[in-house]
Amino acid sequence: MMLWNLGIIIGLLLSQGLCTKVDIKSKDKYKRVARFAEDVDDGKKCGYTFMVPQQKITGPICVNTKTSGPNKDQVSKMDLENLKDALTKQRREMEMLQVVVDVDGNIVSEVKLLRKESRNMNSRVTQLYMQLLHEIIRKRDNALEISQLENKILNVTSEMLRAATRYKELEFKYASLVDIVNNQSSVISLLEEQCMKVFTRRDDHGSPPLVQVVPQHFPQLHQFSPGLVGGNEIQRDTGYPQAKDSRQPPKAPSPTGSPFRIPPVTVINEGPFRDCQHAKESGFSISGIYLIKPDNANSHIQIWCENSLDPGGWAVIQRRTDGAINFFRNWETYKKGFGNIDAEYWLGLENIYQLTNQDNYRLLIELEDWSSKKVYAEYSSFRLEPENDFYRLRLGTYQGNAGDSMVWHNGKQFTTLDRDKDAYSGNCAHFHKGGWWYNACAHANLNGVWYRGGHYRSKHQDGIFWAEYRGGSYSLKAVKMLIRPID
Repeated sequence: MMLWNLGIIIGLLLSQGLCTKVDIKSKDKYKRVARFAEDVDDGKKCGYTFMVPQQKITGPICVNTKTSGPNKDQVSKMDLENLKDALTKQRREMEMLQVVVDVDGNIVSEVKLLRKESRNMNSRVTQLYMQLLHEIIRKRDNALEISQLENKILNVTSEMLRAATRYKELEFKYASLVDIVNNQSSVISLLEEQCMKVFTRRDDHGSPPLVQVVPQHFPQLHQFSPGLVGGNEIQRDTGYPQAKDSRQPPKAPSPTGSPFRIPPVTVINEGPFRDCQHAKESGFSISGIYLIKPDNANSHIQIWCENSLDPGGWAVIQRRTDGAINFFRNWETYKKGFGNIDAEYWLGLENIYQLTNQDNYRLLIELEDWSSKKVYAEYSSFRLEPENDFYRLRLGTYQGNAGDSMVWHNGKQFTTLDRDKDAYSGNCAHFHKGGWWYNACAHANLNGVWYRGGHYRSKHQDGIFWAEYRGGSYSLKAVKMLIRPID
């Protein structure tokens, strides 16, 4: 731009220096020439005025087309100085603009860096915010789960408290029912006596004393089955089958099978052995029927040897399972024995005497109720006196979980319906419908009537009962008496 202006000024100066013909008017006395400097700042403008006197021209005028040197040089320097000043000013402006541009570039770079850092910070803040949000949600979920668990614990605690309260109520009701049952048993006994008086059927000796209907120390782990399921008719003997393949008695209807019957029946033809322990020591460890001949015995006998009970070698002398055999028998039958060896049977008082007097034996009694709960009573020693002492019972100390109901019978003689050797004024075998070592009369009656279902109604408590377990009005489902030599 500046170079363009400079070229224009130089062209104007050259055009003013040409030699031309001048027409001078007569009326002008003086010639005024004025020049002004162009492209100068408004505050530095200068003006030049030249006064030339008018001369009379008498001859030809000669015009010099060449411009004078001093005027040409003087104008050119002024213009150049002005141009230099303008150029300097513009150069300074350009430098300032360059500085501004440089500063602006740095600022732009810094702004870009700041924007980038701002974006990174925003991303980081967003990540932290999301983490914080997840943490808050997790804590809320944990708080909700804890609240739910607390509610569950409170619910379970309240249920436990209600169950405990209900249990106490049931205990109280059970105690009340026990008292009611005992009272009703006494009332029923009195009413039956009155009925017998009315119809002149009262026995001359009266009824024997009844044992407690419900034991005072009832085992906590066992439950009795309520209600009367079966009748109370005495089971009659259907006869002893003589055929070898028909040992099983006629089956009576029963809710469950016999727990002691082990099919098939095993008959050991070896022997005879001294007892079941002797047979086991001889290498026969299977439960079944064995031929036994005790010392000083005149003949051998068949006995069921039970080896499934630890430590084995047990001789079964009595077993009740289904009521197929009638145990209401006379003295001679109880002396010789009766029943089926692989089912219900009584070994015989004489045979038991021969066994228990050849060595020292112990007694194990197993009891099972109608809810399939089993208990036992074990005595450290067991033997019988001879027949002339009516097979008096001798027992050792008791251990087990059934309760000691045989202690009341220890030292007592055996009584049947035709031979009364008990301490009662009447015949206990007549009232309890079986032979036993009665006192006056019984706390245990394992040879009584087999009643179905547990609880039964009878005036004289003639069922299969163990007074310390279930009481006298509960007829057990299965019982078993076993003996074994003392180790």
